[in-house]
Amino acid sequence: MSTSVMDMFFLTGRTAVITGGTRGIGAEMAIALAEAGSDIILIQRDTSNTTTKSKITSLGRKATIYTADLASDTEVSGLTKKILDDGHDVNILVTCAGIQRRHPSHLFPKKDWDEVLQVNLSTVFTLCRDIGAYMLTRPGPHRGSIINVASLVSFQGGLTVPAYAAAKGGVAQLTKALSNEWASKGINVNAIAPGYVATDMNEALINDKERAASIMARIPKGRWGKPEDFKGPVVFLASNASGYVSGEIFTVDGGWMGR
Repeated sequence: MSTSVMDMFFLTGRTAVITGGTRGIGAEMAIALAEAGSDIILIQRDTSNTTTKSKITSLGRKATIYTADLASDTEVSGLTKKILDDGHDVNILVTCAGIQRRHPSHLFPKKDWDEVLQVNLSTVFTLCRDIGAYMLTRPGPHRGSIINVASLVSFQGGLTVPAYAAAKGGVAQLTKALSNEWASKGINVNAIAPGYVATDMNEALINDKERAASIMARIPKGRWGKPEDFKGPVVFLASNASGYVSGEIFTVDGGWMGR
């Protein structure tokens, strides 16, 4: 029996782990996955922010918070075991958490470099490795979907963000490398590369009137992105609708990269 195209987007019976789900793009992604039927595991620094969890439970989905400092290799390394030991059958991973540090490159502090690379790349690798290893044990043919969050600086160098550019370039290549190994084993690995989005992370750019104007002038869509713009793309990449899509860096940028 053929499947309706709308049914292909349903995530009923699935469980998604997501980092960065307390605000901005990550929060909207988590809510979108729940709206499509998935239960959600939120990875947060602490349990003080329950806004996203409350929105998910109001949809009738389960939401569980696990705490970890994503700048701590030790805490991240033990995270997947805790989740799996509690009996969660994880088949979606979204790595959205990220930090930003801005300095002229010739003055960029090593401490900031190390922290950005840890949170934005090493933590992504560890979670992909450990949750991916679990997905490989799940029954097929589709064992799981991994969605990393890349950036326009996965393609371009940016200004005064050498650590962020290096990390997000790494995320893009990591996504492709994992796809090469795992696509044939039933795990689709893709990334979403946001364009310029009006979130806290871009506050410095938004407040720089000259830079903000130059950015706006290049966006064919004629506006900065909104966190809600990422709801459709994440559901697509997590669902059966993207069954033959893997190793892709999916730009959601209002047309920026096509300019």
